[in-house]
Amino acid sequence: MSAANEALIRRFYDAFARRDAEAMAACYHPDARFSDPAFPALQGAEIGDMWRMLCSRAQQFSLEYSKVQASDERGSAHWEPRYLFSKTGRMVHNIIDAQFRFADGLIIEHKDHFDFWRWSRQALGAPGLLLGWSGFLRAKVQAEAAKGLSAYRSKRA
Repeated sequence: MSAANEALIRRFYDAFARRDAEAMAACYHPDARFSDPAFPALQGAEIGDMWRMLCSRAQQFSLEYSKVQASDERGSAHWEPRYLFSKTGRMVHNIIDAQFRFADGLIIEHKDHFDFWRWSRQALGAPGLLLGWSGFLRAKVQAEAAKGLSAYRSKRA
């Protein structure tokens, strides 16, 4: 099973590199949970819609991944997307470590970890430099991300 789970992670990131959100969403279990510093608590169909939204908005996007490992129950990967952050027009090179758990041959839990302050300095410029370490800015980014996802999901319905 570890080889199948490793192939699942690779299939997910290969689809992401192509911006194929449907293929990405198909990698998740219906009861999956996702979290990262911008989207701290997504579940089920919200996850696929987040990837659909992000892929549809991606500009000047590229992705590299490495260090894919998997066992029967858990997996991990390192990935580095580069993209234009549309709200500010600033280029971002994020460095992310992902942790996965699997069930029924699919991803049931996905946690992405990255340095929020580093990301905010790139994406937001001076405000990110000055406030990226604060819970205030993180909460603001999370609220904006949730608002954007909600609007995206409403349009799809």
